[in-house]
Amino acid sequence: MIELVPAIAALLITFSIGSNDTSNAFGLCIGCRVIEFKKATFLLLFFATLGIFFQGHNVMKTVGKDLVETNYEISTLALVISALIIVSSNFRGFPVSTHQVIVGSVAGAGLAYGIGADPTVLNKIVMSWIFSPLAAGAFSVIIFLTLEKIFRKFSFLELDRILKVLLLLSAILIAYNTGANELATAIAPVVHSGSLSFPLAAIFGVLMLWLGAFLLSQRVIETVCKGITTLDPKSGFSAHFGAGISVLIFTTLGMPISTTYCMIGSIASVGFAKSVRAVRTETLKKVILNFVTVPLFAFAATFSVSTVVFNFL
Repeated sequence: MIELVPAIAALLITFSIGSNDTSNAFGLCIGCRVIEFKKATFLLLFFATLGIFFQGHNVMKTVGKDLVETNYEISTLALVISALIIVSSNFRGFPVSTHQVIVGSVAGAGLAYGIGADPTVLNKIVMSWIFSPLAAGAFSVIIFLTLEKIFRKFSFLELDRILKVLLLLSAILIAYNTGANELATAIAPVVHSGSLSFPLAAIFGVLMLWLGAFLLSQRVIETVCKGITTLDPKSGFSAHFGAGISVLIFTTLGMPISTTYCMIGSIASVGFAKSVRAVRTETLKKVILNFVTVPLFAFAATFSVSTVVFNFL
């Protein structure tokens, strides 16, 4: 039974991802009555499954092998501590990057075990964390300004129909990325340490993802979609699609990046494009502080605990 500990921790993390990223993907669609909540969760399940099986391997290799050659001990401590950090953050209702927590924890456990993280890979990951929200913001602003010009030619009813379709498409893209990147990061240590085979980890992972979405997906939506700036369908689509493009690009490169932070970068950028006053800078400052401190905390906590555990083994 103890052999299943890292797998159980990974599945708990995927449950938490479901509670976060349904809001990221479908929150605005649900709010605009483009799709019902239950249908949105099943779309998440379907497209996240496509994502993990079609493109999940690149990110899994980066996290589970290239960064640190994970084994049972490393994956167990890294995932258990990651799960505790992620779940506690979710209950506070504040967005936290699953990737940052897992990468920080894996690096901390690896160092305590005597296997240092590959500095080149770690540098690429950190750079991708910085540039992916910026890229998402740039894409979103370009999309938003383009739509501003194009949509002047349409009537209100035509515009409403078009925006609803676009919102759904952008939500589907983010749902796909959730499987290809978020879920891939969560199960990478389990798969590459040999604790669970890839097909089983992927199948159980998407099922827990759906369960988390179905039960708890409204917890973070207030902070992500309303806490930074007010979104209308046009700016919402721009933010969604810009974030989706950014995550897809970095996923193709095998980089574990945060959909949540790309969404925040997109939402803030669109808000600034409309008006500086439209952005709640205090909330944005808290998000940036969280962005910096979370991986450091995950690394320090996991390194400390792992050092104690390994000294007793």
